[in-house]
Amino acid sequence: MSYPVDESAWNGLVERLPRLPHALLVHGPRGIGKLALATRFSQYLLCEARAGSQPCGRCEGCRWFMDGNHPDYRLIQPESLSEDSSEPEEGAEPAESTGKKAKASTEIKVGQIRALADFLYVGSHRGARRIALVHPAEAMNLNAANSLLKALEEPPPGAIFILVTHAFGRLLPTVRSRCVKVAVAPPDPGASSKWLKAEGIPDPDRWLAFAGGAPLLARDLATGERAGEIRCLTEQLAAGQRPAGINTREALELLAEVLQKMALDAAIGGLGGQARYATWGARRPAGSPERWLAFARDMGRNRALARRPLNPGLFAEDLLTRFPGLS
Repeated sequence: MSYPVDESAWNGLVERLPRLPHALLVHGPRGIGKLALATRFSQYLLCEARAGSQPCGRCEGCRWFMDGNHPDYRLIQPESLSEDSSEPEEGAEPAESTGKKAKASTEIKVGQIRALADFLYVGSHRGARRIALVHPAEAMNLNAANSLLKALEEPPPGAIFILVTHAFGRLLPTVRSRCVKVAVAPPDPGASSKWLKAEGIPDPDRWLAFAGGAPLLARDLATGERAGEIRCLTEQLAAGQRPAGINTREALELLAEVLQKMALDAAIGGLGGQARYATWGARRPAGSPERWLAFARDMGRNRALARRPLNPGLFAEDLLTRFPGLS
């Protein structure tokens, strides 16, 4: 079963083709297929036998694209997302001198953006457009974003920039202002649930709810190494039990996410609405909606703090002490 895409977003992209802007900003929640949508549109733009609203999949341009070596297409992403990346962090010692494998960067660096010049400022190999896809755009560090901004302000003829972001607000306002925005919504819940079931995901509706309606994220969560921890945390907290063993930053980040989602579900349920993340099961948490909502708001700040160097055990204890479900 094919992945359920946001057809309205796709049709909106195709309709722009006669007067395509030089920069598109594809944005929406994480895990809903924005990169797949942008990649498919890139292939569509480079298809040499395009007819209708889909790439043909048979022409030389499509074959090169699907093989990952189209000369008029570049994907710019962090080293941590590149399967064959071995370049060390800027300023880090070479792996050979330390005896350790260099940790791949999670940023898009200025050198990656500057390297686009040799690609963008020459003629197209196939006589059509040249496409640079940046994903996720919020991973650009400040120097990289400013370097890209120069290209967005004075785009080379025939160059198309497609930026994909999970965090619209983290992009420089000047970068956002140079792009035409393309909002992508989560797919239909029914279609997403059927897709997850076809992917072999048990209890797909529960995982889809926890992922906020994002099917790709739901699949990754359900099949990831932390799936058991998510189940354990939600079940313990819903039963009024205090989780133990939160002693790593990864475990702390997961706890913070679960606490915030449970607090939002409790607040919404207390106001008569339908819980969004399905974290409480059939239980009805006690406490006023106002108290739950206040805790959820605090967790917005605390989730960001959980990513910083600190003592995970002490921070987890502080969060659990203030969680209304345990007091």
